[in-house]
Amino acid sequence: MKKFRIGGVPEHFNLPWRLAIEEGRIADMDVEMHWSDMAGGTGQMIKGLQAGTLDIAVLLTEGITKAILEGLDCKILNVYVTTPLRWGIHVPFNSEMKRPEDIKDQTFAISREGSGSHLMAYVNSLQRGWNTNELVFNIVGDIYGGLWALENNEAGVFLWEKYTTHPFVEQNKCKCIGEVVTPWPCFVVAVRNEVLEKHEELLSKVFNIVSQTAKEIKEDEKSSDNIAWRYSLDPQQAKSWLSETNWNYTSENPIEGYEVVVDYLAKLNLITEAQKEGWKEKLFNKSSVSL
Repeated sequence: MKKFRIGGVPEHFNLPWRLAIEEGRIADMDVEMHWSDMAGGTGQMIKGLQAGTLDIAVLLTEGITKAILEGLDCKILNVYVTTPLRWGIHVPFNSEMKRPEDIKDQTFAISREGSGSHLMAYVNSLQRGWNTNELVFNIVGDIYGGLWALENNEAGVFLWEKYTTHPFVEQNKCKCIGEVVTPWPCFVVAVRNEVLEKHEELLSKVFNIVSQTAKEIKEDEKSSDNIAWRYSLDPQQAKSWLSETNWNYTSENPIEGYEVVVDYLAKLNLITEAQKEGWKEKLFNKSSVSL
């Protein structure tokens, strides 16, 4: 039996992976997939891939793209969630800030450098015409660190997936004053090169099983109740999230979404022109992308 170590955020996006593993769909292929919850998000998973403690990661498109172009020894196997991610703009509950424009010049709480919460602060500032060189960050580790930073005046704003944070908004631990939407598909599956070179065909078959599981979740009328129960979401919030979300049901890996990410990273000076050069060959094996 082939064994792989895979990491992903402990959020509703990864229900297809969890069900495929729990229900034995992947084990039926003589594959053992050891899943690890990564509360620290994309930054934590990049460190795991770099250290070799993870073979596979389900992580944010912008974070892994930047890491690979900076030299991380990985490739993107496929896009996983084809729809954008909706990042809530969270501020302290007692703050006088009421509009997204009000966060200008505030300190951003971020999970790690290179994480989605880090990179989306740049995207938000660029979209609003602000000077990205003036951004200030406080590294807090995970969602709980972000909430703590808001409550203790260690940061003025925290960007995180809005449905995950909704229960905390309801508990008055913070307030959400808007959102930032990624201009690209939000999650991809990345694999260390050493693993991909040996097992690309097998991992593509595993991905197909997960894609089929995702399709079943999307089509099942009871899925929103299951998501609400498993991830402590309000049932109506879970239903709304599911209606907005599409996974990759066809296993196609179109190039267009990545091109937008690379252009953004270059425009924000988060990668150099030298790192951008030849980006398609750096990000993918030729067999894994529709050029």
